[in-house]
Amino acid sequence: MNGNNRPLSIQTLSLALGFMIWVILSSLMPFIKEDISLSSGQLALVTATPILFGSLLRIPAGYWTNRYGARVLFIISFLLLLAPIYWISIADSFIDLIIGGVVLGIGGAVFSVGVTSLPKYYPKEKHGLVNGIYGVGNLGTAITAFAAPVVANHMGWEKTVLMYAVLLAIFIGINFLLGDKHEPKSTASLTEQIKGVYKNEKLWLLCLFYFITFGSFVAFTVYLPNFLVSHFELTKVDAGIRTAGFIVLATIMRPVGGWMGDRWNPFTILMAVFGGLTLSAVILSFAPSIEIYTVGCLTIALCAGTGNGTIFKLVPMYFSKQAGIANGLISAMGGLGGFFPPLLLTALFNLTGHYAIGFMALSQVALASLILVIWMYYQEKLSLTLSIMDQTSQGIMVTDPKGFIQSVNGRFTEVTGYLSEEAVGQTASLLKSGKQDKAFYAGMWASLQSTGSWQGEIWNRRKNGEVYPEWLTINCIRNDAGEIKCFAAMFSDMTPTQ
Repeated sequence: MNGNNRPLSIQTLSLALGFMIWVILSSLMPFIKEDISLSSGQLALVTATPILFGSLLRIPAGYWTNRYGARVLFIISFLLLLAPIYWISIADSFIDLIIGGVVLGIGGAVFSVGVTSLPKYYPKEKHGLVNGIYGVGNLGTAITAFAAPVVANHMGWEKTVLMYAVLLAIFIGINFLLGDKHEPKSTASLTEQIKGVYKNEKLWLLCLFYFITFGSFVAFTVYLPNFLVSHFELTKVDAGIRTAGFIVLATIMRPVGGWMGDRWNPFTILMAVFGGLTLSAVILSFAPSIEIYTVGCLTIALCAGTGNGTIFKLVPMYFSKQAGIANGLISAMGGLGGFFPPLLLTALFNLTGHYAIGFMALSQVALASLILVIWMYYQEKLSLTLSIMDQTSQGIMVTDPKGFIQSVNGRFTEVTGYLSEEAVGQTASLLKSGKQDKAFYAGMWASLQSTGSWQGEIWNRRKNGEVYPEWLTINCIRNDAGEIKCFAAMFSDMTPTQ
């Protein structure tokens, strides 16, 4: 990457801090619940609350970034986060933790800032890698998951929480002094941007895919520390280290996924991602030993991280003019994907005594996503084919083996005068001029049968009755069994220009 990378560096580090703060409650929950009595349901709600509000706030955060710039959004966000840091440090009840968790969600909402701002600084062929590098800020969750329990062991969880206020003050200063004051802004209203994207089915499919990939990352980040302690009886620090390992792997794979999306077809990468998620979730549903459970979790980390990077390669491809609102909606759905699973797993565990049904549900949703990705892949290929047909300078007509017209392109209409709806369903004899005899067409057919193609000059008739010369090429299209499935004809008008 060329040019000034300062915005990328500052925004990636700012995201890391936001995510460090976003997961304070889940990382310190093994300590907090020793001082504040919480039922299993309350514990799940406390850890999920920042995820929920952080997800919902991503929608306006993406829009405001387009309107005011990343520098302003990060400064305001970090100023607001000072309040819940103090509030949680003195919390002594379930309600206190919920109130603090609501505002703590701002730490997760800042994700929308960078994915909206940074593509403005780089060409499209670098967007996957750039957003992937920015996503390395996810390491903030690993830092808190690993370091917070270690510090809390020595200083207590209350003082550990307060230490984050110092980091916030430092990054407020960094963004104020070094943030880009001249970032390009968008003045389009929120209503205009929503109207520009909400009818696009690709938006909602990308929302679903990110719901699964980023949701898996967030859900396991929140769920693992307490689960490893209660289910496998690991120490709090050991659980924190293992959770940090999960986060590091997922985070490392994010820029790799973005780079792969720049280099290869993103849909083929997503096929592997959802195939891996399906398989690993099935493995986890059988409640395996800690060794197999570790392999399953790390596979989820690898697939989720790769998918996270690849999906944000696709966003600027489809929504360059509505990047703010599209990024906000898609990243919000990802966050919501991390909100519901911990609650669902807790409810299912209370009902059944195990987590098998929850993991099996993840595998089935991942499998459904795999099917949708395959469908999008072939739709994209078909769309490209139709685009090529419409934009070529030659007329194109496709017929079935009996000569009935199946499709035509725009140039066909320009040359012949027949609209698509007038030509489709008719036989190719619609264009016959009568200037060629039966022997001519017999020779054409014999060439098609023997060599699979024919080309030459022919006279045809336009809709208005005018006879004109064209250079025509016909090719047989066969299936794997060698049977003719259709004929593809390409022609150029040879009428002399006046």
